[in-house]
Parts: sequence; structure tokens; C-alpha cells
Amino acid sequence: MARTKKIPWHADGLRFECACCGACCGGEEGHIWVTDADIERMAKLADMPVEEFRARHVKDAGARKSLKEKPDGDCVMYEKGCRVYDVRPAQCASWPFWLGNLESEETWRETAARCPGVGKGRTYSCEEIRRVATAHGYARAH
Repeated sequence: MARTKKIPWHADGLRFECACCGACCGGEEGHIWVTDADIERMAKLADMPVEEFRARHVKDAGARKSLKEKPDGDCVMYEKGCRVYDVRPAQCASWPFWLGNLESEETWRETAARCPGVGKGRTYSCEEIRRVATAHGYARAH
């Protein structure tokens, strides 16, 4: 029996343009997962030795590493804008195309209520969304 491919609800694409507002950059405790390569890129941008950057801005989270948060829950890299936007971690770069946000039109509307960039800017095709979401491991292929 042939398997029917399910068509995602966002088959016509979704619009997004980062507003650089910081709405996705904190306000609650969590993790901003980083790799050694992320840390090296951010340290270079900050013109700081990698070990100094790691000591000041990175915490261990079990077997993984995460950027630290400020006392209010905001990412330590957010200061009236992301200080490392051009080299931000994959988790940040794949926003808002995360599995939880893409589950349904309702979850996408909930994301739009928190993120002023959703529904603005260029349209990402369904294939681009799938590629961004799955490349960084924050969603599964649809």
C-alpha cells in the first residue's frame, strides 16, 4: 500500500522577519544551547578569548552547554538587541520555525502573539521552513 504524504498546514509558506525586539530572547529561565563552534564564533565577534567568553557567558547544563541568563531570565547576549546576532546559535537562528510553533495554525498564531516578526517580511517556502527547522534539530521533518 502506498503511503500518502501528509501536506503540512503551512504548505503555502509562512512570513517572518526578525524585528530584533528580544521577545524570544528571554523573560524566563531556560536554555540557549550552544556548541563549541558557536562559542568560538561569538567569542571572535566579541573580540574576546574563547576561554574568557566561555567563563563569562556559558554554563554547563548536563552534558551540553548553554548561554547564561541574566537575573530577569533574559539571555546574557541580549542588550537592546542581540550582541551576537550575526553569529547567533542555531537555536536562535531557527526561530520561529520550531516544532512547537509549527504544530498547527493555532500554535503559529500563539507564536505571532509573542513575536512581532511573524506574519511580516518575506515568505519562507514550506521546503525552506522544513530545512531550517530540521537542520538545527529543533523540529522533525514533516
